[in-house]
Amino acid sequence: MQDDQAKRPKSDPSDWSQGTGQRLYRYAKTRIPGGTQLLSKRPEMALPELWPAYYQKAAGAEIWDLDGNRFVDFTHNGVGSCLLGYADPDVNAAVKAVIDAGSMATLNAPEEVELADLLCELHPWAEMVRYARTGGEAMAIAIRLARAATKRDKIAFCGYHGWNDWYLAANLGESSALDGHLLPGLSPRGLPRGLQGTALAFRYNDLASLERILTEQRDQIAAIVMEPLRSDPPEPGFLDGVRILADQHKAILVMDEITAGFRLTTGGAHLILDVTPDLAVFAKGMSNGYPMAAVIGKGKYMEVAQETFVSSTYWTERIGPAAALATIKKHRELDLAKMLAERGQRVREIWLRAAAKSKIKIKISGMPPLPAFVFDYPDAVALKTFFTQHLLDRGYLATTSVYVTYAHTPALLERYESAVFEVFSEAACALQEGSDGLTKRLRGPIAHTGFSRLV
Repeated sequence: MQDDQAKRPKSDPSDWSQGTGQRLYRYAKTRIPGGTQLLSKRPEMALPELWPAYYQKAAGAEIWDLDGNRFVDFTHNGVGSCLLGYADPDVNAAVKAVIDAGSMATLNAPEEVELADLLCELHPWAEMVRYARTGGEAMAIAIRLARAATKRDKIAFCGYHGWNDWYLAANLGESSALDGHLLPGLSPRGLPRGLQGTALAFRYNDLASLERILTEQRDQIAAIVMEPLRSDPPEPGFLDGVRILADQHKAILVMDEITAGFRLTTGGAHLILDVTPDLAVFAKGMSNGYPMAAVIGKGKYMEVAQETFVSSTYWTERIGPAAALATIKKHRELDLAKMLAERGQRVREIWLRAAAKSKIKIKISGMPPLPAFVFDYPDAVALKTFFTQHLLDRGYLATTSVYVTYAHTPALLERYESAVFEVFSEAACALQEGSDGLTKRLRGPIAHTGFSRLV
């Protein structure tokens, strides 16, 4: 990293709405529904009309936009997929080697077997592995296996699990023509009405809500699906209680490790939370930005894949397993989870100190390597937009949550701290001016809030 001046954008902030990225995004919306493939990457979610939108290069914790402006990424870092940072040289080397050797062929890639051994070594309760290339696909496989193994249809779940029909079925209302919105913003339009009542939500740390579902739907629940943790840690006895209920009702316990996996330890977060699932699903951080996902599980449930059709050509390509092997091995060698926790804690402390100094009220949440905060004000979204805009002015892609990576070095954290203190101070001045203090300082619309997770 060069000096601070070098990392500031070259173009004047007042011209960013006319930047190449924003122009391309406006055109993209005429060719791609919504403009992007992922809701989280829509520029409106961060800074409408001003967000750079597209990149030409990414390395470490830095991103260059289409106009050559360089930014340090203190946002989602590949939506949580790049724990080692962008374009990690060791992972890239492994990927380049298999590309040169042929990334696809009629025969199978031996890396599949090596990776299966490694995943089962890390998770001794697991005996077998199946692969996909995205988290949503892998979750669909896990649900198929659970339904096939139990010969039951219904799923009890908490947390966020993707876009598939099995999950969005929870939003099919019982009487409203517009459908219910158990998860605000996630529309079930296009789902068969016959799926109504097949996905039933309970709340994390609320064992009674799960027990009610299992009692009311006796002998109909195929699986209990949940993230091991997200914003809040499990309360004493909660995960043990879930495991006991799953056994009592002969439901398969599925841990969605797509977000939590490899952030708290080398492997699934359930390992350090001392709960043993029947199936676990991984994606995101297991392969440092290369498409890869896995379902691991007990043999008697995994073998059911032979009795139902679960198969796809590109689940057999070689790049994903090679990237995962390189990522997991480096993760273990670095003791990366410990490092991520320390750096995540540093980010939390930066926010808290900046807030205290400027007398701005915030609330902190999130697991250590995935810290987040909210402004504790009625106009919190405007404040969040202000925060993002003014950090962008200083050369940072930033919002109110950070997926911490190995590339967030102490030197970068120190520079980020200075910028955050400056922006919090400016926000405090804006708040003192009354209701229009913030809005008159925004050069574009307020950020969209997206969908709300059921936690």
